[in-house]
Amino acid sequence: MLDNAYFSPPNLNEVCELLAKHTGKAHIIAGGTDLMVKVNRRLMEPEVLININECGLSYIRKEEGNILIGAAVTMSEIIESELILEKLPMLAEAVKKIGSPAVRNVATLGGNLVNASPAADSATALLALGASFKLVSKNGERVVEGEQFFVGPGETVLKADEILKEISVPAQSEDEKWAYYKLGRRKADTLSVVSAAVKVKFDGEIVEDIRLAIGAVAPTPLLAKKTAELLLGKKLDDALIEEGARTAAEETKPQDDVRATAWYRRQACAALVKRLLGQVRG
Repeated sequence: MLDNAYFSPPNLNEVCELLAKHTGKAHIIAGGTDLMVKVNRRLMEPEVLININECGLSYIRKEEGNILIGAAVTMSEIIESELILEKLPMLAEAVKKIGSPAVRNVATLGGNLVNASPAADSATALLALGASFKLVSKNGERVVEGEQFFVGPGETVLKADEILKEISVPAQSEDEKWAYYKLGRRKADTLSVVSAAVKVKFDGEIVEDIRLAIGAVAPTPLLAKKTAELLLGKKLDDALIEEGARTAAEETKPQDDVRATAWYRRQACAALVKRLLGQVRG
């Protein structure tokens, strides 16, 4: 790769200008934990690399009931943020499960999302939390709901001249119950075999609102809408939890891979959802 194919612009406008100029040839780099592995293994050879670490995307702040997270924020910065720990504890819990401390020190939230792995731990939590993503180009910006961002393994709705600027997440309220769980082949520094996240608001014992997301069981992180519809407006008793777990497993579209079979993933999904629903019910 030529030396002059590497840029480190000082602001987002210049990033967008570079993306427009080198459409289809440019790749964004921040932490580089995925991209540089591919480059080093000669799985890809970017003609243009654009480093976004100096363009003002490393922020976490609250605005009108939402927590705004810049795409270049690292995983370590997320789990060390008092604002995240207070207002988005489920995201902090999910991010703690990503990689090793060394990886979390450089890996960014934006990179984890744009990489679009079906097993991305942050994506599962963000779908359950109702996050939206702000995409920016030279021609303007647009906001995409989390469940619409992922298209397939390694694919998102990002156009060649766009960059993920910001993740907006509704702050969790004290009257919401939540749970997150990741099943891997070992306890740490491992990819998910199955992950699940749920956020529930109760009216007494009745489910008033619920979002359930499951990871590593479909081509994209999955928002389990049929299961949520089943549970909404009902008392979360043992029988309903069992039915919800079965329904969630039926919503999945897992595949066999080196980590697990599709059959195992469905069984694990049902077990995880049952565990999470029991946890939020208390």
